[in-house]
Amino acid sequence: MNPADSLTILLLMAGAFFFLAGTVGLLRFPDIFTRLHALTKADNLGLGLIIAGLVIQADNWAIVGKLLMIWLLVLLASAAACHLIARTARRKRILPWKR
Repeated sequence: MNPADSLTILLLMAGAFFFLAGTVGLLRFPDIFTRLHALTKADNLGLGLIIAGLVIQADNWAIVGKLLMIWLLVLLASAAACHLIARTARRKRILPWKR
């Protein structure tokens, strides 16, 4: 196993960890706003790490460009969806959690 394979495995495992952390945040946090924050931040970082691991294994620049485009589109879609969900929650007068 060469160093590139080891780095790929490390990045993929780190990405999977952040996906798991986002899922735990989604299940454990008390209100919609903190759940959205945990889910979008952790999933965006997790996807970035997984894309970075896949870029190392890419054969040509076309594949690298496609992977980066996927990451960019998911970042934009995630931000837009999070904003729409939070705005709808505010319009329905769902208040943030207080201790």
